[in-house]
Amino acid sequence: MTTQLQIGELEVDVVRKNIRNVHLAVLPPSGRVRVATPRHVDDEQVRLLVIGRLGWIRAQQAKFEQQPRQTQREYVSGETHYYRGQRYRLVVRYADAAPQVHIRNTQYLDLQVRPGSTVEQRATVLQEWYRERLKEQLPAVVAKWEAVIGQHAAAWAVKRMKTKWGTCNIEARRIWLNLELAKVAPHLMEYVVVHELTHLLERQHNERFRALLDGFMPQWRSYREELNGTMLAPFVEG
Repeated sequence: MTTQLQIGELEVDVVRKNIRNVHLAVLPPSGRVRVATPRHVDDEQVRLLVIGRLGWIRAQQAKFEQQPRQTQREYVSGETHYYRGQRYRLVVRYADAAPQVHIRNTQYLDLQVRPGSTVEQRATVLQEWYRERLKEQLPAVVAKWEAVIGQHAAAWAVKRMKTKWGTCNIEARRIWLNLELAKVAPHLMEYVVVHELTHLLERQHNERFRALLDGFMPQWRSYREELNGTMLAPFVEG
């Protein structure tokens, strides 16, 4: 159950569910504050937690305000689009043939669509191309890191997400990755794979979780900062 709690100028989303610990998050791109709590935690306890972390909350919100973002894409020729961390110039071609996408001369992303296609249709063609490319890359990356971490996920899938790069259903051992990871540099996608696999050893983002990541991927903190500092973050509300 989600409720809103007004704390000074802050409107805080409070999510009560069957968890053991309280989790405070500031969500991009707007800096919305969310607190996930066990069901027995009351509003006054949430209020005290938020007040005690106001400095940190303001710092996170300031980072989001300063972070550059891509403008809304219209999928027309001349736009900049990314694939595996590289920037490409989009060239839209119209033809009475099956839609397709090709990389040309390491500079151009050719998007072929039918005449009269809408923005949504052009977006769908390109997104499905990203989906297939990411799914092609995953098996080798997953095999590499499952061997290192010693854990095996029962299933992997790709979907669009608003607020996370990845998520892990620990009980089902199923991992979802954000479609936007097809656009970032390969080492950043690998960081998310390692992060989610590590949740099969430790559910919480606690000291043990961070220590495990230190052992598997010592540079994970710089990768996380790089990933969340890109213009390609998936956090589009609405």
